[in-house]
Amino acid sequence: MEKISVLIADDHKLIRETWSFILNNDPRFTVIAECADTEQAIEMSKLKRPQIVLMDINMKESSGFEATEKIRKVSPTSRVIGVSMHSMPSYAKRMLQIGGKGYVTKNSSKEEMINAILEVHHGRKYICEEIKNNISEQVLDEGKDMPNINKLTNRELQIINLIKEGQSSKEIAAHLNISLKTVEVHRHNVLRKLKLKNAAALVNFVNSSIIGF
Repeated sequence: MEKISVLIADDHKLIRETWSFILNNDPRFTVIAECADTEQAIEMSKLKRPQIVLMDINMKESSGFEATEKIRKVSPTSRVIGVSMHSMPSYAKRMLQIGGKGYVTKNSSKEEMINAILEVHHGRKYICEEIKNNISEQVLDEGKDMPNINKLTNRELQIINLIKEGQSSKEIAAHLNISLKTVEVHRHNVLRKLKLKNAAALVNFVNSSIIGF
């Protein structure tokens, strides 16, 4: 089985070494480079073309957001997961808007980080549970009469995002490599969890909701 190649970009040596140790001791992964700053991350991405980049968005020299945009240009096949101490939904939203494929906080567990890597490697987006919880709290704080979106799975969030992009159920099925029936089941579950009556209400919801990444 071919291992998933990973580049770790973080300006804390202990974090780099810890994640290298964890991933290199898992037969599914191989860490092909470690970087202490964004310029190194961009250069190593260009040279080594990692499948996954774990990008600390708060490195000293420059923003991990800027580095993510540059990595997308020099290594289009690399998929970037933002990693941060910040748990504000706006950070996760920005990461996905500029082309990143996932966002986890440094409070995330080892298991969740590994799950994020696997999900993103297989072409899906990943938002960690802490961010999803905070989105729910933000909705409640704003006083909106909306359900707790933490009930949504990452797959359901992906489908919401694709609906927001204007994709039909058939197109979503092809995009996610799942059956049309599975998409319809997910859409039904989303309607039920969000307490929406029909597909038109769902479209209105995703076009106005803060959860659309």
